[in-house]
Amino acid sequence: MQQVDTKQKKPLHVAIIMDGNGRWAKARGLPRVAGHKQGAEAARRVTTAAAELGVKYLTLFGFSSENWRRPESEVNELMKLLRHYLRSETAELHKKGARLRVIGDRTRLDSDIVELIEQAEALTQDNTEITVIMALNYGGRQDIAQAALKLPPEAKDLAPEALEDVFAANLMTVGIPDPDLLIRTSGEQRISNFLLWQCAYAEMVFTDTLWPDFNKKDLLAALDEYATRDRRFGDTKSVKQT
Repeated sequence: MQQVDTKQKKPLHVAIIMDGNGRWAKARGLPRVAGHKQGAEAARRVTTAAAELGVKYLTLFGFSSENWRRPESEVNELMKLLRHYLRSETAELHKKGARLRVIGDRTRLDSDIVELIEQAEALTQDNTEITVIMALNYGGRQDIAQAALKLPPEAKDLAPEALEDVFAANLMTVGIPDPDLLIRTSGEQRISNFLLWQCAYAEMVFTDTLWPDFNKKDLLAALDEYATRDRRFGDTKSVKQT
């Protein structure tokens, strides 16, 4: 594929569905938890790469609202990894100027995990190098439903365009620009209830690379692909990208 100068056209916000941990482990005769551990390493690696490449917002789909259906032992291991990540990586994120924000329903998470999230968000809230958004116990339909419940009664009298603005202000991603680029690893080509409203106009890149193997080179390849896309947002003219 012809290389494109991503400095001329790069996404402000990249969202990633981190898929393939289990298949990575199975291919090596390892337990699934080994794949999740390597996936956590990939998340660290890609966060650093995204900041180096000028991405200002990076959303990682860490745990969906449907993932509770997995075996209890696997869910418990994922929660242990989450605790470890929050304890071990928060200081490093802060040192690198990264702001951490978590979206999703926290009510089902253990209280110590919620406390770690709140501490991490408070510590990094003023950082501006990159904003890392972790989607935990998150579902796109859930996000839309809870936003609808927050709408004031007078919203029904608004024009559609104004209603969209009010609605977006009640989503879990309020204050975060919509993703420009959505990446899914492992070869699957669906968005799996992730940022349904927010990804209305996102460019999508699907890669066969399993998430534990995803690195800066893969991210750069996705940015190069993005740079070739003609984004019109429903118009007949391209929208200039910065």
